[in-house]
Amino acid sequence: MIVPMKKVTVLVLDNDRDAALEYLRQIGVVHVEAVRAAETDDIESARKEFEHVSRALEVLPASPRAKPSGRSPIDVVNAMWRIVHERKEVADEAEGLRIERQRILPFGDFDPAAAKALAARGIFVRLYQGSPKEPVTAPEGAVLTELGRTKHAVHFSVIHRGEAPKLPAQEVRMPVLSISAIDARLAQLDARSAALATEAAEFAGDRPAVAALTAEAEDRLRLAEARSGMGEASARIVYLRGFCPATDIGCIHEAAAKCGWGVIDEEPGAEDSVPTLIRSPKWVRPIEPLMKFIGILPGYRELDIGAMFLVFFGLFFAMLVGDAGYGALFLGASFWARRKFPDAPRKLFNLIDTMSVATIAWGVITGVFFGIHPKAWPLTVTWLENEENVKRLCFIIAVVHLSLAHLWNILRMGRSLQSLAQLGWLGTTWTMFFYANKMVLGDTFPSFMGPVFIASVVLIVLFMTPVGQLKAEWFNHAMLPLNLVSNFVDVVSYIRLFAVGTASFAVANSFNTMLAPMFGSWATGLIAAVFLFLAHALNVVLALMGVMVHGVRLNTLEFSGHIGLQWTGVPYQPFRRARDAGGPEA
Repeated sequence: MIVPMKKVTVLVLDNDRDAALEYLRQIGVVHVEAVRAAETDDIESARKEFEHVSRALEVLPASPRAKPSGRSPIDVVNAMWRIVHERKEVADEAEGLRIERQRILPFGDFDPAAAKALAARGIFVRLYQGSPKEPVTAPEGAVLTELGRTKHAVHFSVIHRGEAPKLPAQEVRMPVLSISAIDARLAQLDARSAALATEAAEFAGDRPAVAALTAEAEDRLRLAEARSGMGEASARIVYLRGFCPATDIGCIHEAAAKCGWGVIDEEPGAEDSVPTLIRSPKWVRPIEPLMKFIGILPGYRELDIGAMFLVFFGLFFAMLVGDAGYGALFLGASFWARRKFPDAPRKLFNLIDTMSVATIAWGVITGVFFGIHPKAWPLTVTWLENEENVKRLCFIIAVVHLSLAHLWNILRMGRSLQSLAQLGWLGTTWTMFFYANKMVLGDTFPSFMGPVFIASVVLIVLFMTPVGQLKAEWFNHAMLPLNLVSNFVDVVSYIRLFAVGTASFAVANSFNTMLAPMFGSWATGLIAAVFLFLAHALNVVLALMGVMVHGVRLNTLEFSGHIGLQWTGVPYQPFRRARDAGGPEA
């Protein structure tokens, strides 16, 4: 559920500005909106400090069992910055040396100092690169020595006196260091890089202290931004504006009565950028880590589809992976990770558990275990053994999924005339479902769907746009033919559930078939087991990539497009201390 918000304005005396901000930060329920954009010296200084310590925290190694170094957090930050800068210098020098080594490698290992000594005596050594198709002869009084030859180039040196000879080849700059000297220096740099890594690891135990320092720096930055973003109601009165959950507005009024503030709370206007706070039922919360990972959040005036997302994503996950054995592996890995990382978010493990159980259930009813399909498996649903039926199931899932989107819109719009347009889209979606069955599966197209389609299009044309907005939104009517085609494409796109799932099974089954004959002896069986493990590991990775591409897409594009969800949400970030807000983490 998207939590209703109140627009809050807090008025205080200018002299009480800092005290009021501190009190509001302790309450921690107001999402502050800057009344004015002010970039002050305080903000700039606080931002530089925060970036300085947060960057050090990012590169600081994490080791829960490491002991603190005994140095102060700011000393650790400065030490990490020194290490970062020296690491960059070492890496840059090493990269330059490797490029130089590659440049002079065709000429072999020689001492450039010897060439320099000869030049002081009037004897010059020059390096050249020419074409194999254009032979070069030694100039009179000079010595030409070929040093290397490839299909594309010839590398040679010329030793001469006087002016540089004119040759049909490109002169190559004489290096400063020999290949041996470069290799020796690279070894020194590698050793220095390892020493810097060891030195950084010595500060791993200081990570909690540096995280606390980073949180303090973030607090100072947020406080400076809030202070500078306050508006001026008069010479002596300033005000802060923001948004607060309607259920928490009482905290603000209690603080105002206690501190002598003025408070105005009102409903957000249509032009306000209201933050989104979602409070989901416990069973829906496992989907939150995925939505956060892919960076999607519904707008305040949009719909929270978390429950629908979880249910259908579980189904998509199961069909795309399609193997009970893989599902069991995921479930086992989740149980192991819970014990190994007890501080990790529980919602993530709950999501993995849910997807694993769904995959196991699908694999059981389709009879697939690590790419093996036992013929005598008693729990197999016979109907699903026919590929045509699985395709038909994909289309059924499509029409149900998309129909729920339009039904939801109808319920939300109530008696609005636009709900009739949604009824029209519902009719066209079912038309496209039957047409997809005809085109892909060869089913008979029901005769009654022709009139249904015509009536549905009429409803869409008449009621998709309010009369008062026709002048501004006439383009929607011009795009209607393309939108109808897109409706058909959306239904057909659910066939990807069959295609990807079948491909995953085919890959696993093919490797099983190819490697099964090798299990005749222990030696070849061991080799086959290694290859089989790698093959299934690769297939699991590909299946998970398919889930992230296709399973997520069907929710965030097809379904969201039909329900009108644009994911325009602004995260609710209440003004509070960083530690209370859950970051930065040690």
